[in-house]
Amino acid sequence: MENRKIMALGKSSLVISLPKDWLKINNVDRGDIVSLEILRDLSLVVHPSIKTGEREKRKIVVIEPNEEEDTIIRIVIGCYLNGYSVIQLTSKKIFTTRQQRAIRDVVKSLYLRIIESHASEVILQTLMDESMASVEQGLDRMHLITLSMCEDILVAMETWDSDLAGSVLTLEDDVDQFMFYLIRLIRCAAITPSLAGNLGLDILDCLDYQNLVDRIERVADHTTNIAQHLVNLVEHQSVIPLHVWAVFVEVARLSFDSYEKAVECFILKTVHDTNTIINNQENVRQLLRKISPLPSFGINDRAVFLELFAIRENIMRISEYAADIAEIIIDRAYKPEES
Repeated sequence: MENRKIMALGKSSLVISLPKDWLKINNVDRGDIVSLEILRDLSLVVHPSIKTGEREKRKIVVIEPNEEEDTIIRIVIGCYLNGYSVIQLTSKKIFTTRQQRAIRDVVKSLYLRIIESHASEVILQTLMDESMASVEQGLDRMHLITLSMCEDILVAMETWDSDLAGSVLTLEDDVDQFMFYLIRLIRCAAITPSLAGNLGLDILDCLDYQNLVDRIERVADHTTNIAQHLVNLVEHQSVIPLHVWAVFVEVARLSFDSYEKAVECFILKTVHDTNTIINNQENVRQLLRKISPLPSFGINDRAVFLELFAIRENIMRISEYAADIAEIIIDRAYKPEES
């Protein structure tokens, strides 16, 4: 810790000088603007203002000749989520065709582009500019895509529309892209005070938003699973009793409605409806008890039963994630206020 003397500037202002090393590390110069934050313990923190096109953060990764494709994908995602703007992948020999394909596949899932590509080296660069990003906007878009998936799959269940169910499957990649984008932004904000200040987030916000993003992505995953099982089940629809399928549709509508209300409450910062959302889990279970155990379906008994069981489990998980979001909202309502 370094001590600095408070000096007078004019008749009413008191000033302290900023350490030269701190100015150099943060690329701050005369005329730049810094942000001041009073913490709960009344200490004062100086944040350098984040700048567009700030210095790049580079990571060099050496890839083994026999490295599995899934491992390469995980490495690139890990580097991306930890805020690296340039990721340099270097092979000890040359990249195999499968390794090259894996790199290109993961680039499509992230806000990345390939800026250089050679037999033994590939350089990736992020398309993100954190100084211009917004957690709220990204979250809103991710939620709207997920909600549209829920709405479409509900219509597909009501009408047995396999084409509409199939279209839901194509949206999962869009949700995942926003998920990776938001997690990267939140993680960077958690370790970069200037970015956190620019985004209007504190550490508790980062934790809550990361949990919310995770729950929305899981809802999208389970909706995708429902769509796939519905496509598989369409050819067997004639053997499913109408009252059984009606319960499935009703439970799906209740779970999707809980999810929509939960995210809306989070965005609006209101605890209204949160208890209803949490209690809806029991309503879902009571509805499903009406058709338990499932009746026999004759010659296709096993195939139909497995598809229905999978759809039921995925719908229940969506209801549970809606309740998780509601609990996050309640926790945030009692967040300590800054002094």
